[in-house]
Amino acid sequence: MDPKVAKADAKHQKIHSEKRKKDNSERKTGNEIFDKITLETLYKLANQGHIDILNGAISTGKEANVLTGITDDEKFVAVKIYRIATSDFKKMNYYLNGDPRFNVKTKNKRKIIYSWVTKEFKNLTRLYDAGVNVPKPITSANNVLLIEFIGDENGNPAQPAKNQTPQNPDEFFNKLLVELKKFVNDAKLVHGDLSNYNILNKEETPVIIDVSQSVVLDNPISKELLERDINTLVNEYSRLGVKTSFEEVWEYIDPKF
Repeated sequence: MDPKVAKADAKHQKIHSEKRKKDNSERKTGNEIFDKITLETLYKLANQGHIDILNGAISTGKEANVLTGITDDEKFVAVKIYRIATSDFKKMNYYLNGDPRFNVKTKNKRKIIYSWVTKEFKNLTRLYDAGVNVPKPITSANNVLLIEFIGDENGNPAQPAKNQTPQNPDEFFNKLLVELKKFVNDAKLVHGDLSNYNILNKEETPVIIDVSQSVVLDNPISKELLERDINTLVNEYSRLGVKTSFEEVWEYIDPKF
């Protein structure tokens, strides 16, 4: 066996031996994402001091799993691992094309995934630097992205607003619009898939996540995506009793395409 793989396997065993108890379905889902290259990548990140232990799933999906990581100094981080086998490469190419930061001309699925992860890291960096309330990016390598853990001091992750309805929807929506305005006008990005599924409710404050598909304002599809994002938010928060409209939100955001 390749020594690097052997070491990665040993690290993997350590990770699993120190996890909290999980049911069989969670273990099966977790094990499916740990292929050879992912193990090597996690081992590399561990050697760099970014992560020591993986401690259970925050979310699972068709394209990526997000796990709780613990660093050597016992701080929590979020570890997002993209799946090579089940990702939607047509969708990824759709959002990568037209982005001047990327020139992806390949059908190699692994290379597309790596570009996708790099894109999410760059988008998070751009948003964080612009003061948007997003998780702080830490590092990325291959199909793995490390970001700030959004949750409490005991490692309990903040829940999406879809699952944890804001106590005061009007106040939460107003806070969200402030973040969206910075997202568009300061970071000059459009989310492209904004809904209460990827807005965390952190102590009644919105934190926007899942920005891999986000596009720059120069992208030909950015205006269409912003219109879709606003329509989605207006529909969701209108159902929660917020009196708002597409026109009102658009006027407040005042995007400059």
